[in-house]
This record gives sequence, structure tokens and C-alpha cells, in this order.
Amino acid sequence: MSEQTEQAERGVGEFTLTGPLTTAPPAGYTAPEPDEKWPLRGGFAHVYRGGRNPGIVRPVIMADGFNLGKSDLAWLYAGLDRDYPFLTELRRRGHDVILVGFDERSASILDNARTVTEAVTRTCAEQIGRAPLTAGGFSMGGLVTRYVLAKMEHERVDHRVGVYFSYDTPHRGAYIPIGLQAFAHFIPVPNDFARQMNSPAARQMLWRHYDAMTGQNGIAPERREFLENLARVGGWPRIPRLLALANGRGDGTGIAVPPGETVLKSERVYPGTTFYAQAQGREVTVAELKRRFPASEKTITTGDLPEMDGAPGGTLRSYGILADALKKVGAQVDLRHEEICFVPTVSAVALRDLDQQKDLYANLDALAPDESEVDDFIWSSTTTPHTAVTEELGTWLLDRLSG
Repeated sequence: MSEQTEQAERGVGEFTLTGPLTTAPPAGYTAPEPDEKWPLRGGFAHVYRGGRNPGIVRPVIMADGFNLGKSDLAWLYAGLDRDYPFLTELRRRGHDVILVGFDERSASILDNARTVTEAVTRTCAEQIGRAPLTAGGFSMGGLVTRYVLAKMEHERVDHRVGVYFSYDTPHRGAYIPIGLQAFAHFIPVPNDFARQMNSPAARQMLWRHYDAMTGQNGIAPERREFLENLARVGGWPRIPRLLALANGRGDGTGIAVPPGETVLKSERVYPGTTFYAQAQGREVTVAELKRRFPASEKTITTGDLPEMDGAPGGTLRSYGILADALKKVGAQVDLRHEEICFVPTVSAVALRDLDQQKDLYANLDALAPDESEVDDFIWSSTTTPHTAVTEELGTWLLDRLSG
């Protein structure tokens, strides 16, 4: 029995935190074959022509988001088209879809920016006519593309992009609970979850990062460096119209995850390990980690953080995914809140920072629209999963790309 428990504790980390765009397409759904496949430095692109276009006429470049490993553009296509036919409708209206993938999605945003830069350059070279380009991305992809266009402008390179869009992109940072990040490194063997949490892109995007070497949490050096690089090229592209979409609500209403409440507890495997929703305060316990092989216990605390788990924003099954992994290896799980905030609405529409409770939970309808750093934005009328393409958001974006 002890040998089985040890194997279970060692094997629990073979998962990653993923959203709708990186899950397998539903049975019966098959993404169409691309009209062209481009090899790019550090990645690749698939081209799907719109309408009866003889080539690339009205291109919309979309960059993939964050996860471990290589992009799967068939999965990405499915994720963007299966619940609401966003890509089908975009192509029906005569737009050419260019999906950009990365050889390693968790690599530095600055490295993956080279891939998107090459995609933009090649699109300009192969386009028939001179219609303005649209470029953007989902989640991290929006951040990569934002940096690319700003850098091209800074270097006085004509990107010919007329509209930039970001879809639930963490412009002000994304949130993974500190206790959950710490657990990735509490697993006594190297594992995918720890690699994901400690990857260059995670360190650059996460609003607060847990450092396994020091046991402290804060702003990762890689994030500070990325933000400095972004500021150095102007922060945002200035030529295109800037659009931003958020999967969370904008009226200050999040999801019901009471601060300080138990969100997940495990028995049998990592027995007694408990995670708590982030609460405000100086010394707040967010996780009690316990394992048998080798025996160890660790209490994870935070200080002066707002109530992030229930904040308005696009959600991720952060605790649900971990609970699934624990149950798979034989744990008895008490899961009370499977979904929590991942990209706060204020982050996705670049309207306020995440540090203060009052900003995180602000009624954005009551704020002046020009407080945002983008030209036009929308948030969801209901809380939806991170990067989920809904009819409400999809229609809004289609209308602005086709106008």
C-alpha cells in the first residue's frame, strides 16, 4: 500500500492548467485542412482563405496562447469555432484566417515574438492588394502580438496592421493561486505542472509568482524585465485601432468563492493537503501542503493581496484540474470550488491594476472609457471561461473586423 501511495504522490503532477482553446476537439468535430502551411522561425502558421479569395486578400492573424509544448493549430481552430462559429463566419465574410503557432508555447514572450513578426512580414509579402491587416491573439497570443506591433513601429517597420485585438489577454497579469503554484514544486519529482508554472512565459505573465528556490511569492524578475522591454518600445502599437475583449463581467460581480474558505482538500494521497481561497491580510494561509514520500509539511502564506479567486474575470478550472489529477491517482477529494478567476476583467481590458481590492472589483460601467489603454472594449454580460468564444463576444469582434 505504501508503495502504491508513493507512486501516486510522484505521478500526480502530469497535467497542465489549460483552457477551452487547448482541450481536445469534441467527438465528430474535424477542423478543415489549411490552404497553406508556413514554417516560421520558432513556430509555424496555417492559412485558411476566406470566401472565394484566390490568395491572401483580407488577412486576420491570430497568435496561439500559453501552455507547455508545441501548438496544435487543429485544436486551436476547433476551440475558436466549435461553440460559436467564429472562424467560419469570419471566412464567410471574406477574411483570410492565419493561425500562428509556436514550437514551445511556454518559451519567453520575446522569443515567440519573432515567430509572429515573421508571420506579419510574410503576410504583407504574399497579400493580394493593400487591404489593412488585422492582428491579435487569444490570452498570451494577444500579449505577444501587442509587443510585436509596438516593436515594429519603434523600429519604423511598416506592419500595415489597421486593427489589433486581444481576447482575454492578461495585459495587467494573470492569476494562479500561490498555494497551487507552490504545490507544483511540492511534488517530489520533476513534473509537467511545475515546468508550466516555472516556465519563462508563466514568469512573465503571472501577476504574482511563487519562487520554489526561496519559498517567497512576488513579481518575478522575468515579468519586470518583460514589462521594461514592452515600455521601451512604447507599450502599445499606436497605428492600429486597439480592441480588447474580456470573458469576465464588468459590473464588479465575480464568482462565489468566499475568501478564506476551503476550496480543495485531499485525503489518501497527499493526505490533509488543503487549499484556501485568497483573503486579504498580512499573514494569510492559502495552503497546507502535506505528503508522505518523503514526509514533509509546508504552510504557504501570502501578505497584502486582494481577494483574487472570486474576482470578476475569465475563469479557469484551476482547482478542478488538480482535483481530477488527484482522483486519477486514488485520492479522496473534497472539491468545493473548481473554477476561479484567471484573467481579471480589469486586466483583459487594460483599465485598472490588480493590486487593490477596489480596482479589482470596480464597476467598470461607472468609469470613463478613456481610462482604458485601448480604443474599444467589451466584457461579457456573464462570467465565462477564459478564452471561450461566445456569441456575444464573437459577434462584437466580427462586426468590428468587418466594418
